[in-house]
Amino acid sequence: MKYRIGDVARILGISTDIIRYYEKKGVVSPVKDRLNDYRYYDTWDINYLIDCLWFKKFGFGIEEIAGIVTDCSYDQLLNLMMDKSEEMEDALRMQEMLLECMKSHCRSLESITDFMGVCDVCESPEIVCYLNRYNQTYDNRMELQKISRRWQRYMPFSKRYFEILGAGGEDEPDGYAWGFSLDAEYLDDFDIAEQPPVVHYQPQLSIHSAFKSAGKDGFTPRHADFLKEYAEKNGYEACAGARGNLVCSVVENNRLTGYFEVWLPVKKK
Repeated sequence: MKYRIGDVARILGISTDIIRYYEKKGVVSPVKDRLNDYRYYDTWDINYLIDCLWFKKFGFGIEEIAGIVTDCSYDQLLNLMMDKSEEMEDALRMQEMLLECMKSHCRSLESITDFMGVCDVCESPEIVCYLNRYNQTYDNRMELQKISRRWQRYMPFSKRYFEILGAGGEDEPDGYAWGFSLDAEYLDDFDIAEQPPVVHYQPQLSIHSAFKSAGKDGFTPRHADFLKEYAEKNGYEACAGARGNLVCSVVENNRLTGYFEVWLPVKKK
């Protein structure tokens, strides 16, 4: 039985362009009718195309598939399949990580309003982080540019991270800094180089809470003052500046509003 290209496309549910591509790559060899210039494919050609569709489901590209179907030994095929298996395992691992990251972020979104302005004493999370913006100025050194580009590839596992500079005393600078942070659980996954300006913070006794900031340039170090006030009233003293993450940005009352989770490292007086 002979089939025209449109027939083959309908039988297999594929485009005629794909069939022509595989013809160009030598996967199928239709017979050309001298009278009308039509190409006719037989069941052997269709078998090859079905093989192509089978390999496509494993994620092989069409050019790679053409080579597999037309010129691939047993050993070569085995190696290709094993390599693809490892690639799929890596992709599955990444999808599992993304799913857990999404669930974690959903939990943060659900709980952030409960923490708003409410303080409790707990251990801060173990993180790695770095800073590349001080107040309104970005540090444009090449070293930091490279780190920033690398850490942007870690998204969404990396978070927008801030630090209030100093422990908050009256004689200390009124400033803040921004950068990125990663939970320490991702250190092995992303092979983070722990060297300056990247810092590894161990869990530390902290005052934990959350706050909001609305509008352009609305974020200031004063947002963390209530943490210091709580520490003073409860027999603690700050031993570093407050630090935390931007959890989300939403529109409230026609203004962009950030929700922030924050920790103030403390020690008992």
